[in-house]
Amino acid sequence: QVQLVESGGGLVQPGGSLRLSCTASGNIFRFVTMGWYRQAPGKQRDLVAQISSGGITDYGDSVKGRFTISRDNAKNTLYLQMNSLKPEDTAVYYCHARTTPLSWGQGTQVTVSS
Repeated sequence: QVQLVESGGGLVQPGGSLRLSCTASGNIFRFVTMGWYRQAPGKQRDLVAQISSGGITDYGDSVKGRFTISRDNAKNTLYLQMNSLKPEDTAVYYCHARTTPLSWGQGTQVTVSS
């Protein structure tokens, strides 16, 4: 388990952009798969995107073509660039690390509204 701290959430208008960041503690960040999940009120927590230690990415269907996940292993930091935001993207976004046990950040709120 590692400590994960998210930042970058906020209020944006539809069509706007945000970049989320997640900084991990420790020295194993570069070896593990990282991801972003999100959860809206009354809904399950869904995968947004994930990236392996080697840079292989996967995206949820609803964000393909709009979001980009990346990582900077030298900085122990995970990023999520979110473009063309829609109201349905509104959720708390959680950073995740595939450690044993699994690691989760506290979440950062993203609200897309006019």
